[in-house]
Amino acid sequence: MSEEKKAPVEITNEQVEAWQRECLGNAQKFLADKGILPVSILDKECRMLPPLCAIWKIKGNDGKTYWVITGRLPTDAVEVTAASNARDVMRHFSFQWQVKADAIMANKLIDKTQVDFANLLVNRAHGLYEMYENEQLWANEAS
Repeated sequence: MSEEKKAPVEITNEQVEAWQRECLGNAQKFLADKGILPVSILDKECRMLPPLCAIWKIKGNDGKTYWVITGRLPTDAVEVTAASNARDVMRHFSFQWQVKADAIMANKLIDKTQVDFANLLVNRAHGLYEMYENEQLWANEAS
């Protein structure tokens, strides 16, 4: 199987802004579905990697702050205590998704939808970890 190198697709500022609004809406809806209403977004600590993923740091009405990941992957959230910055929370989600996938696959009464979801989690977990390790993506981050 040959791997072709695709030229990076240029996206316009308007497309990035639309993508960012969609990701933020998905993050807010995800928290709201869990009974948490977003109060504020800590912009300086959020990280956008369009069109792959966005990591949001959001204060909830419950007094807690959350990291929320959205984009071309499952939306997920964790309390801010899980990681000190966007890069570390990316690694956290990568590990957690692999654990979740293992738990799904360990179930004896698993169906095709669950297998597909477990495979998606593993695939996205590997992609997240590759982004976590990519120093160029984090060159402008404060250490």
